[in-house]
Amino acid sequence: MATKASRGIRFDAATPLGVLLALGGVVGGLIAENGEIQDILQATAALIVLGGTLGAVLVTTPLPTFVSAMRRVSALVLVRTESAGELIEQLVAFATKARRQGIISLEQEADRVSNPFFRKAMNLAIDGTPLQDLRRQLELEISLKERRAEAAAKVFEAAGGYAPTVGIIGAVMGLIQVMKQLDNLEEVGHGIAVAFVATVYGVGIANLFLIPAANKLLARAAEESESQELILEGVCAIVEGLNPKLVRMKLEAYLEKPMDHSLESAARTGPRGRAA
Repeated sequence: MATKASRGIRFDAATPLGVLLALGGVVGGLIAENGEIQDILQATAALIVLGGTLGAVLVTTPLPTFVSAMRRVSALVLVRTESAGELIEQLVAFATKARRQGIISLEQEADRVSNPFFRKAMNLAIDGTPLQDLRRQLELEISLKERRAEAAAKVFEAAGGYAPTVGIIGAVMGLIQVMKQLDNLEEVGHGIAVAFVATVYGVGIANLFLIPAANKLLARAAEESESQELILEGVCAIVEGLNPKLVRMKLEAYLEKPMDHSLESAARTGPRGRAA
């Protein structure tokens, strides 16, 4: 049997690194223009933008969808390590054994599969589910997961749309307070500068985190859907009893770079045709 596909979690440094680079660029530009960090540190502006944006999102989004979106935040920094190549190797190994000993011989291996979707697909196949019913059920599950992921991403996308507008509201509120002190021009100038901090917060949070987060969640969902489609096609090929070589050729379409089997064979046999 081929090596069992490992399903783990690794830290994705791209998200925190991107946020740090974006904040560093903004703050660095401020300092380069002889500004000070204190110029954009305004608790009131942050309260208005964050509170207003959160409130608008809760009004727009059903609570279960909002909770689901919050649970997916971890996907921004954590990614599953299970690769398409590992899945293909496991599926080809299953196809080889099923062709020799029958699909029922895969029952024990199927129960040890770590991927829930893969395990479910194999169990359906082993239980004798008709091919059309198996494909229909798994395609439905893939479709529903895609919809849930898109709904979660739209929560962040909606927040990214509301934040700049709420920032403008905060700026206007600050200007209203400034207008009360027109008799003191020095205070007026300082007040106007402070008032526009809310706009900076709104635009910054939307474009440096919320909208990028929505796009990354969609990308994660697309990766998972592609992985599940690979599993679906592989399991259906096993049910059809296809030759393992044909199974491999069919599934390698999901790889960005096809495997070089001649190199793999050379590595196994050694330079003179002997086993390495």
